[in-house]
Amino acid sequence: MAKKQSYLKMMTESDAADLISSDFKELGAAAKKLADHAVRLGSLGFGTAFLKWVASFAAIYLLILDRTNWKSNILTGLLIPYIFFTLPSILFNIFRGEIGKWIALVAVVLRLFFPKRFPDWLELPGALILLIVVAPSLFADTVRGDWIGVVICLLIAGYLLQEHIRAAGGFRDAFTKAGGISNTIGIIILFVYPVWAIVLYIL
Repeated sequence: MAKKQSYLKMMTESDAADLISSDFKELGAAAKKLADHAVRLGSLGFGTAFLKWVASFAAIYLLILDRTNWKSNILTGLLIPYIFFTLPSILFNIFRGEIGKWIALVAVVLRLFFPKRFPDWLELPGALILLIVVAPSLFADTVRGDWIGVVICLLIAGYLLQEHIRAAGGFRDAFTKAGGISNTIGIIILFVYPVWAIVLYIL
């Protein structure tokens, strides 16, 4: 009888050890799966943030280019809302804070009381700063980070590309005319972030 009890006790301890070992294996597999998903999401998030920087600076580049030597009839004012929706959060928060308020104040004072000293090329950047400072939280905090803002960016990029091709005299001329290549590439880069963000939203 004692042998039988000892045998049963050994079986129970062995089963418990197997169960614990199995639990540890499942826990390890779950941790590995969690880490894998975190890396994937992190890489996707990094990719989205990086493309937002690229798109924002492409829009700023086109804005500067238009104020200097870009002779096409593109409505450059549309670049302002595009930059508003794609400007990285760290820069957006800086300009929405006290720094942006001071810049906006100086711009308004110069424009009102010293119009001759206020250069034309500062009008659109000044409008951008004013837009960032005075935008309601609905646009600054909600729409800007939502799919609606992404769709607006996509529509702006599409309209600008259409206008640029028409002003250049056709798709081929947009790539072959002097100065047309840099403009066209800059506009195409505007598509990268919204398309990527929409694909991630659908998936």
